[in-house]
Amino acid sequence: MIGTGTVLNTAAIVAGGLAGHFAGRLFKEDQQDALTKACGVSVLFIAIAGAMQGMLKIDGGSIVSGRSMLVVLCLALGTVIGEMIGIEKGFERFGEWLKQKTGNSGDRQFVGAFVTASLTVCIGAMAIVGAIQDGILGDPSTLGVKAVLDFIIILVMTSSMGKGCAFSAIPVFLFEGVVTLLARLVSPVMTGLAIAYLSLIGSVLIFCVGVNLVWGKKVSVANMLPAVLLAVAAAYLPWLF
Repeated sequence: MIGTGTVLNTAAIVAGGLAGHFAGRLFKEDQQDALTKACGVSVLFIAIAGAMQGMLKIDGGSIVSGRSMLVVLCLALGTVIGEMIGIEKGFERFGEWLKQKTGNSGDRQFVGAFVTASLTVCIGAMAIVGAIQDGILGDPSTLGVKAVLDFIIILVMTSSMGKGCAFSAIPVFLFEGVVTLLARLVSPVMTGLAIAYLSLIGSVLIFCVGVNLVWGKKVSVANMLPAVLLAVAAAYLPWLF
């Protein structure tokens, strides 16, 4: 059934949030802070692995790097566009609205937890490719795998950052649901090269999320999201990066 993958992924995030909420009561404040940093380090290494897969290759027995210009241009131009639009502020306003409407006005971490968790589970090729497969083939397997990963990630993040993380299920449901519904339109655009570029830039953005988890908010990751669209567009330029 088309849309099953999105439902599974959304349900897994909600379940992870509930499990993390109860697990978080077992930890003291300093332990929750340590857990947040541990989660951040894990996110950093996951992102590094994804980025290196897109930038490194074996040539004549030696490891060489590439696509550096793609990363620089997409991130720089994407950040300028995002700053002009104010994507981060939009996320935060939505988080504040959720905070009030869900009766969590006293939770000082709610908005930050919501934004960080949303970016962690929304960015990446798995969400787009999985939603396209679900929309065209009715195959939820990729989103099913993502659901398991997101359950673990949200469980850990919720236990350390608070229940705002569980509400990342909303943007995931909307994003993957829209891509699933528009899959036949999006599919021709997502060539192998476009997916490779998207995965690379997505991994770099996830790295930035990890930086914020470990060292506190240093990067406005949401304002960098247009870089993902620019990465897809770069696949159609007449030269390779």
